[in-house]
Amino acid sequence: MKKLINDKKNVVEEMIDGYVKAHPEYIKRLEENDRALVSAKPKEEGKVAILIGGGSGHEPAFMGYVGDGMADGVAVGNIFASPPPAPILEVTKAIDKGAGVVYLYGNYAGDVMNFGMAAEMAEMEDIEVEMVLASDDVASAPKEEKDKRRGIAGEFFVYKMAGAAADLGYKLKEVADIARKTNDNTRSMGVGLTPCSLPQTGEPSFEIGDDEMEIGLGHHGEPGIRKATLDTADKVTDQLLQPIFEDMEINEGDEVAVLVNGLGSTPRMELYIMFRRVEQVLSEKGIKIYRSYVGDYITSLEMGGASITLTKLDDETKKLVDHPVNTPMFVQK
Repeated sequence: MKKLINDKKNVVEEMIDGYVKAHPEYIKRLEENDRALVSAKPKEEGKVAILIGGGSGHEPAFMGYVGDGMADGVAVGNIFASPPPAPILEVTKAIDKGAGVVYLYGNYAGDVMNFGMAAEMAEMEDIEVEMVLASDDVASAPKEEKDKRRGIAGEFFVYKMAGAAADLGYKLKEVADIARKTNDNTRSMGVGLTPCSLPQTGEPSFEIGDDEMEIGLGHHGEPGIRKATLDTADKVTDQLLQPIFEDMEINEGDEVAVLVNGLGSTPRMELYIMFRRVEQVLSEKGIKIYRSYVGDYITSLEMGGASITLTKLDDETKKLVDHPVNTPMFVQK
C-alpha cells in the first residue's frame, strides 16, 4: 500500500513539522516537547483552557482543532496510540490561565491511563484539571455498559461545545459538564469498506472481502458488529441509523446536529449521498436538523468507510454549536 513518506520512523515528527510550518499564525510547538502544540494566539487570563489529544492518523483530528472557539492545545501520540503523559503535562502548563484545564479524549485504555497520569502531575503543580471521555460509538458496547464505549467521530461535537463554553466564560466545572452533557446526547455508528495501512508495516489493518462491509468497525480497525455484503448507500445508512435510534432518546420535534464523517478515502460525493438519506429519515420522524457537517473530521489514515453521528440539542447547546470557530482545518462563522 503506497505512502508518500520519507523514513517510516519519522512520519509523525515530519507531519508535525510540516503542520507547524504551514500554519504558524495558528499553532506553535513547545520547546519542552516536540509532541506538545499550543495555540499561537495569546489567551486571556481567567479563561478555562481546553486540551485535546490522541494518536496520529486521525487528521484533521486532533491538531486541526486547535484555534479560536475550540481547543487551546493538543498532545500528539504515535499513529493510533495515546500521547504519553509528558507532552500532555507540558501543554497543560502552557495553556493554563489560572482557571484550570479540561482534558477531552476518547475512551481508550492508553488515553485513560496517560491523561490520568498527566492530570495527577498537573495537580501537583497547582493546576486544576477536569477530564471528560468521549464514548459515542454504539457498536462498541451495549447501552447498559456505555462507560466501556469507544469515542469516535462524536468527539468532534464534544470539542465544539466545550470550546464554545470556555470562550463564553463558563467556569471549569461548567465547561466539563457541557462536555459530558454533549457526550451523553451523542451517538455514532460507522461502517468500514477497505482497510488502511500503517506506515511502519505497510500491511492492511484488517481483512475484508471485495464485496463486503463491516458494520460498527472502530477507527483503529477494531472489529465491528458484523460483516455483510455491501449494499446501496441508502440501505447502509439505514443500518447505521437504526442502532442510534434504538440507543438514544430522540423523538418527534427534537433538534439535532448531524455529522457524516469520512474515514479517509471516501469521496465527498458518497458522504453527501449518505447525508441525503439521513435527512430523509430524520424528516420522516419529525426530527429537525439544526446544523449539519459532512466531510473528513476524524479519519483513520486512508481507510474506506464512513460514520454517522447525531447529537441531540437544546437551547443551550444550540447556542454553543453556533459559536464561531477559526482553526486550520475547521472554520465556522
